[in-house]
Amino acid sequence: MTGDPRTGLTVTHRRYVRHGDAHYGGGLVDGAYVLGLFGDAATEACVRLDGDEGLFAAYSDVRFRAPVLAGDVLEATCTVTGVGRRSRQLSFEARIVCRADPARGPSAATVLAEPIVAVTATGTVVVPHKPA
Repeated sequence: MTGDPRTGLTVTHRRYVRHGDAHYGGGLVDGAYVLGLFGDAATEACVRLDGDEGLFAAYSDVRFRAPVLAGDVLEATCTVTGVGRRSRQLSFEARIVCRADPARGPSAATVLAEPIVAVTATGTVVVPHKPA
């Protein structure tokens, strides 16, 4: 699955994490929230590559590296790392680029000088066969 010119395509989505998305104490957001963002980015990658939304087959090597909190702005990036006949290998990274700063006020937030890598993963999607 290497050597295909479609490898390297990168899609990035950004999303504000609403306070209603927090499920745990301290405004912590569950890991499934980020996996949903990865799925959205993968869908766009499939549309761009194949003109089809594709179907997610599997995530692998999912690593939760830092907590995601209500009030964060997340940047979820999907990069195509391999292209098969019907499968696409993808790598994902979610970075926190802004964070709420309640010590300065109820609506205060800070743009982070260095994004925090929150979640990384790899995955496989499949797309329909296209007749020749």
